[in-house]
Amino acid sequence: MKRYINPTLLGVLGAALVVPALAMAPAQAEPVSTGAEAVEDYDVLVVGKTTGFRHSSIDEATTAIIALGEANGFTVDVWDPPTTPRNQGQPERTLPSTPFTTAADLAKYETIVFVSTVDGTNNLDPAKPTLLDEGELKAFQGYIRAGGGFAGVHAATDSMHTIPWYSELTGGGARFVSHPAQQTAVQVVEDGTHPSTEHLSETWTRFDEWYNFTQSPRDAVRVLTNLDEGTYNPGGNAMGADHPLSWCHNFESARSWYTAGGHTEASYTDPVFLEHLLGGIAWSAGAVSGGGDCVTWGEVETLTAGLLAEGDISAKAATQVAKQLEKAKEFAEAGLHADSAAKLNAAAAQVYAHVERDSEAYDQLLEKVEDLQVWQSELD
Repeated sequence: MKRYINPTLLGVLGAALVVPALAMAPAQAEPVSTGAEAVEDYDVLVVGKTTGFRHSSIDEATTAIIALGEANGFTVDVWDPPTTPRNQGQPERTLPSTPFTTAADLAKYETIVFVSTVDGTNNLDPAKPTLLDEGELKAFQGYIRAGGGFAGVHAATDSMHTIPWYSELTGGGARFVSHPAQQTAVQVVEDGTHPSTEHLSETWTRFDEWYNFTQSPRDAVRVLTNLDEGTYNPGGNAMGADHPLSWCHNFESARSWYTAGGHTEASYTDPVFLEHLLGGIAWSAGAVSGGGDCVTWGEVETLTAGLLAEGDISAKAATQVAKQLEKAKEFAEAGLHADSAAKLNAAAAQVYAHVERDSEAYDQLLEKVEDLQVWQSELD
């Protein structure tokens, strides 16, 4: 699976709607680049298949992603077959048969986008069929473990509730549980360094259907935006101050990105939301990098512990790196990002001093620590 750096992020939806990136650009019919071109086009699979409730916006989302692909250098296949008399899918667009055959077959796609793929398994009945059957799920897992990308939109977290692995992929075990009436609300942008949020200011106000989740995914993912429950009526199932709404993380060998926005059809003609969506798709595909690429503190802590357990680094190396990481994390949580970046520089120095050069462990650990440092430096 190929990875690319710095592709075109600007584009148009049809001939009228401009999707800006990094900076606003004049409307035009051709894509506009703010950086180096992608090495070559990449491929995206959009999954709109539903066996439960079907969102009317799935068709609009698919149309928007196809247009974004035409303007920004990626091709789009669609898997959205009819499944029930009430779920007719997109018969004119869908592939003739399931693409989830083998991991090798799925490897043609740099990322797979699940758009509101509700399958009605939220009652946790183990006998109820899931969106992907056993063979399809095995192919999907193989794809993710081989480095494929994943992007989830809106009700992608209301699918395969009985598959814990999928819950971890979409984001730290957080599953859709409820929502109040559609209304305007404010998201606080916690991380504006990611390609899907770098165009946003400190807050983002929009109208949508605001999801509540079974739990906050914060311990397992990097939160990009957090919903301010004081700006709308959350109803009886409020999550409180910790209410992540979009996030990203590295899961197994994949880049995984999720946004809870996108219930409304109007979302897919909103330039700001479309740039958010485009940044998530491009990042999950490995087509762009930014903000330390969603490496989390827990990810580096787990890597360090794993390398120690395998005998790839010494106890001294693990102890020294962990010590600097802990201090860097404390600074970051206090909002002292420059100090955090300095401590991460010290952690990198410990890798340099105590881990065998030119070893795989050295490269892995140093890269992840440096990603954290980039993140904290850009937040400063």
